[in-house]
Amino acid sequence: MRKIDGKFVLCVNNVDCEDLELRKIYRVVSDKKAEKENFLRVVDESGEDYLYPDSHFVKLQIPEQAINAILKAG
Repeated sequence: MRKIDGKFVLCVNNVDCEDLELRKIYRVVSDKKAEKENFLRVVDESGEDYLYPDSHFVKLQIPEQAINAILKAG
């Protein structure tokens, strides 16, 4: 099982990735190997995690208190 951490990204491009929604915030799953290949593993609407090009996202800086509230919500 992969670790979902407190990292979030904003989708800014969904070319060739129609299952991503523009301007939607996604949770990131730690995957060092994917990151070295310029991909991010994100959790989509199905609740599953998939690899997408990191160029499709902007990393967000969210206060810890907000992250805790988001992660508690599921």
